[in-house]
Amino acid sequence: MAVVARTPAPKAPRWAWWLATGFGSGYLRPAPGTWGSLAGLLAWLGLIQLTRPWPGSAALTVRLAAPLFLTVIAIWASDRVVVETGAKDPSFIVADEWAGQWFALTPLLFTGALQPQPWGLWLLRLAIPFLLFRLFDIWKPGPVDAAQRLPGGLGVVMDDVLAGLLAGLLTWPLDLWLGMRFLG
Repeated sequence: MAVVARTPAPKAPRWAWWLATGFGSGYLRPAPGTWGSLAGLLAWLGLIQLTRPWPGSAALTVRLAAPLFLTVIAIWASDRVVVETGAKDPSFIVADEWAGQWFALTPLLFTGALQPQPWGLWLLRLAIPFLLFRLFDIWKPGPVDAAQRLPGGLGVVMDDVLAGLLAGLLTWPLDLWLGMRFLG
């Protein structure tokens, strides 16, 4: 009986690990997905601040393209880490939470949630997409569950992107209602 040597999995570049783990937020315990989602929310707010002085259409274009760009990068980085580790969807990979969270937050660009307002209302308006995304990411209804069965980084990321899109679909009317209810 011949012994076949296994070739070790290729090592992922160090920066793929940084991206896949949400710059280390995926190592926080307990609940790395929630910590990764929170880090993704803070990064999204950073993007909003960074693009605030830009002309309106340039800022909006970057803000709308960012979740798509992040999804592509997250798939690539997650795939490299999955190949190296041999794990299907390790909990320390949270780039998928970042991408999903950014899709869930996108409706806030159009509802007035980013305008000056009382802090409590602003936090509530951020909490809604955050919590809806976490709900759909954990619950995994229908197509969200099906997407996680895709191979490699695609399966790691696409279930969260779909959870984020579902959260965004509910965020839009809820946030419009909150804005009208409390800001007139």
